[in-house]
Amino acid sequence: MSDRAEEDTVAVTVENRIAWVSFNRPEKRNCMSPKLNRQMLRVLEELEFREDVGVVVLTGEGTSWSAGMDLKEYFRENEAKGLGATRGAQREAYGWWERLRWFEKPTIAMVNGWCFGGAYGPLFACDLAVTAEDAQFGLSEINWGILPGGGASKIIVELTGFRNAMYHAMMGENVDGKKAAEWGLVNEAVPADQLKTRVTAIAEVLLGKNAHALRATKWAIRRVREMTYDNAQDYLIRTQEAANYFDSEGRKEATRQFIDDKTFKPGLGAYDLGKQRD
Repeated sequence: MSDRAEEDTVAVTVENRIAWVSFNRPEKRNCMSPKLNRQMLRVLEELEFREDVGVVVLTGEGTSWSAGMDLKEYFRENEAKGLGATRGAQREAYGWWERLRWFEKPTIAMVNGWCFGGAYGPLFACDLAVTAEDAQFGLSEINWGILPGGGASKIIVELTGFRNAMYHAMMGENVDGKKAAEWGLVNEAVPADQLKTRVTAIAEVLLGKNAHALRATKWAIRRVREMTYDNAQDYLIRTQEAANYFDSEGRKEATRQFIDDKTFKPGLGAYDLGKQRD
């Protein structure tokens, strides 16, 4: 199905407040084409404020997560049309990656197979990442005679450190899921047959947290990475004040359950959201 309809390039299933979003071009190792990029933005926009969705999981159909950008449809065909078409395709791709980075709800990358090049963009955009141990990660751009662009070079340095990034980008050698976890490219690696179970368990923990606090936390962690300590401290104080505007009762209810009811221990889990809703 190389001529897969635009709306079919992404598959979505919602179960128990978890949205399972899948790149759906398995015949192309889920390479990101302009069609897929446009559809991903639509999907994110549709899911962001749905009341029956609390966590989004991004994965891939078949044996790949995503092998990066589609060399034919994203690069060659747009380059043949000129700079305007190339820039337009870039905006479509980077646009949904940005939307994913600042998504309202927690996001998890469930890397079930190949993850290459441009796929590091959405990988970094997800808040958490769990991979199959036998998944393959690669920056093969050097083998094509180009550099890892589109944010990939920045991402590999940010997540894995200078020496790992330099080796990964210059050698063009793949690493498996276990090594990716050792490097910090993902949070953890598990056997492939346990991948969905582990991701579901993580998602269920997130669903038990205060949604307003989760949103503020994930955005804060991304923002403070490039701030000085003093700027970060000031930002976090103001952010907590803003968060209190959206949810003035959450912190009070947690405090009540801890001090008055003695039913909640912050170091051992989240407070009971059900009591707050009552």
